[in-house]
Amino acid sequence: MSQAASPERPALHGRVILVAGAAGGLGAAASVACAQAGATVVLLGRKVAPLNRVYDAVKAVGPEPVLYPLDLVGATPDDFDELAQRIQAELGRLDGVLHCAAEFKGLTPLLHTDPADFARAIHVDLTARWWLTQACLPLIAESDAGAVVFAIDDPARGGSNAFWGGYGLAQSAQETLVPMLQAELGEHGPRISGLRPGPMRTALRGKAFQPNTDMQARPPGDYAAACVELLSVAGAAQRGRVLELPA
Repeated sequence: MSQAASPERPALHGRVILVAGAAGGLGAAASVACAQAGATVVLLGRKVAPLNRVYDAVKAVGPEPVLYPLDLVGATPDDFDELAQRIQAELGRLDGVLHCAAEFKGLTPLLHTDPADFARAIHVDLTARWWLTQACLPLIAESDAGAVVFAIDDPARGGSNAFWGGYGLAQSAQETLVPMLQAELGEHGPRISGLRPGPMRTALRGKAFQPNTDMQARPPGDYAAACVELLSVAGAAQRGRVLELPA
């Protein structure tokens, strides 16, 4: 990782960053870190009350953020197009998108997975992420340092990729999406990258591991600086790649 930006000009000074899943563990920590780095953060999430808590934390350390409640389960491509249009109308720009929203019910054998749960995981963890990216790319392309970052989990770090269902499949698909999309956008288009953090102490991980025995898990805030770097010009070296961080 490169050296931190100088105090005189934070890494995301004047930028507008959309964080999807801003109320989750990594999303909340990254939102605060982006604000500390000078960004105006658009906080996208499903539940208003948790978003409000993140809003207060972000406002305390940086520019006033923008709340955008949206349930990705039911959101359509038109909803994402409207989001991009509103960002352009109200903020005039969009420099980056950080995907942290996730859907995971718990470890279940594929043969016994509820079809609706499987479809919901694939949708939130892959399809909705792409729809949001697709809607925002024209606006991001206008930025001189536009970037899209996908937070990607690695279930196999827990010892096996069995029982992770649609969530696990969506992680593999995103790992393919990153270089594919970058190849299509070219070396001068928006930067597309992935971030594979180590195990994090989050509510999602708590559905698969007992917290009192999950000694590898670290606080999400330990990986927030990496999110900022990938969204900033310092992340250029990771264009089209998935950055894997040690546990």
